[in-house]
Amino acid sequence: MTDISFYHLEKLPLEQVLPKLLEKTLEGGKRALVLAGSNERVEALTGILWTYEQGAWLPHGAAPDDNPEEQPVWLATEDDNPNGAEFLFLTDGASSARVSKFERCFELFDGRDADAVAAARVRWKEYTAAGHDLTYWRQTENGRWEKKQEARSGAEGSATGKKEV
Repeated sequence: MTDISFYHLEKLPLEQVLPKLLEKTLEGGKRALVLAGSNERVEALTGILWTYEQGAWLPHGAAPDDNPEEQPVWLATEDDNPNGAEFLFLTDGASSARVSKFERCFELFDGRDADAVAAARVRWKEYTAAGHDLTYWRQTENGRWEKKQEARSGAEGSATGKKEV
């Protein structure tokens, strides 16, 4: 089953969190597919990956770029995997019917948006029922990540006694 991590964004926005997670993905020798909610958002995220830090950039591509199989990070709105990614990043409420085809899935949602939080709760329950291993991460006051809950092998559980997403 796929290891799914929920990232509850409250202190830092997606534009700061996503590049760091993608850096770690590439450092680990993995490829990433980032699904966004719209073509405009894909375009904005593409720009961010070129400019998120002075002197840093992440090799990536997006439609209509050619040769997705050569890109270690692919940004898209379509639920396919043209670059052979092992890791899936779901942003802006994007979803995938292919989550089980990936080693890991990262659900990144805006904790200040009640609809996004409600949707994350629904997905947590769906993934749990499907037997995926889940971890819920929440940002601390200084923007670091703290594990708040996990569910393993289809059984809801809590690592810290906190409620689910």
